[in-house]
Amino acid sequence: MDRNDRAVVGLATVGHASVHTFELAIPLFIPLWLAEFETLDLLVASVPFDAAAAGVLVTIGYGLFGLGALPGGVLADRVGSKRLIVACLFGMSGAFVVLALAPSALAVGLALALWGAAASVYHPAGLSMLSRGASERGKAFAYHGMAGNLGIALGPFVVAVALVVAEWQTVALALAVPVIGVAALATRIDVDERAAVDSQDEAGEDEQRAASDGGEDRTTDTSGGGDDRTSSVDSLADFTLGSKELFLGGFALIFPVVVASGLYYRGILTFLPEVLSTYDAFAAVALGDLSLETYRYAYAGLLAVGILGQYAGGRVSDLVRPERALAPAFVALAVLAAFVLPAANAGLVPFLALGVVLGTMLFFVQPLYQAAVADHTPAGTRGLSYGYTYLGVFGVGALGGALAGTILEFADAAALFATLGGIALLGAGAALALARRGA
Repeated sequence: MDRNDRAVVGLATVGHASVHTFELAIPLFIPLWLAEFETLDLLVASVPFDAAAAGVLVTIGYGLFGLGALPGGVLADRVGSKRLIVACLFGMSGAFVVLALAPSALAVGLALALWGAAASVYHPAGLSMLSRGASERGKAFAYHGMAGNLGIALGPFVVAVALVVAEWQTVALALAVPVIGVAALATRIDVDERAAVDSQDEAGEDEQRAASDGGEDRTTDTSGGGDDRTSSVDSLADFTLGSKELFLGGFALIFPVVVASGLYYRGILTFLPEVLSTYDAFAAVALGDLSLETYRYAYAGLLAVGILGQYAGGRVSDLVRPERALAPAFVALAVLAAFVLPAANAGLVPFLALGVVLGTMLFFVQPLYQAAVADHTPAGTRGLSYGYTYLGVFGVGALGGALAGTILEFADAAALFATLGGIALLGAGAALALARRGA
């Protein structure tokens, strides 16, 4: 990697780790919120604060995390990725300061909504910058995913350890402070966000001139995605036209793939700590005067191994067309969903063994669909395409949290994991259709 590649990857990986540190710390707070708050006092009514209500509050925050990705993608094409990433870092840390001061369940919901709105712009901004600025795209996506998983694992682990000695409000504030410093440092990083695309454009022009000198008329793809259009989204008409072009092409098949991934991801992770806490194998362990909640560390460990999946998915996307690997990956997720509860019932060691495979496969699909988006969309609207991608993953996918909370409240965990397995099979079907189109 050259200097600009390192700067692009450095900024993106720091942003990605910060986003997911906050995101996956939230589920560990849910059992504590359920124990502390008895009611959710709305403006017109008061309702019990149970798993279903908590699921709705979390879904609002996670939903905004996804819904804001679409305007975030448009802004990434218009104002640049670096500005959005810096704003995202300041906004997320500020939201967790509000969370630390929250006196009620409703205030918790407001803080989560603020976090979701701030975090929403990161993925389209960061991925657009990687796809357009890094010359070694596959490796950049792999490192980016690995950094995200460091945040995904580090956030829950730090929270689990900190909750042994501190209240959740103090822990939330402790997460916010260092990110404020990171945001300040990020303002000083200098990157060329279009270095790779501009280099491809120059190479394409040279090839066209050479072809013209040789009496040939040949067009070179400079987008990295099978389309040489490099215009950005500068108006409502551009947005409408860009959206139409995306959904009339391969992106129409990518979108259901990413929605299925988002529903499964959010559905299985949001209440996993709560589910595990009901099993004897994950009971608290006394360590002197301290009480260690085993389920928190099992959850953090499952997320930690996801770094293997991110790296493997990124490398596979360099070796084969990514859509060819997506269908079998979703089938594996469906099978794993059926074994989560039997493994938890069998004890800590069997669950950890399953967790290694589940954590790996859960994140294996992410660099694959990220690369598939780059392969099937033009460079000029890459921000828009990733905006739609994360609208599907984290916007529509956020419904997985509400779905999980509702099923747990009115049915049971077995029904939840059966539902998640069905969602994974739907994702496999969409991925198979995409692979056939690619062939």
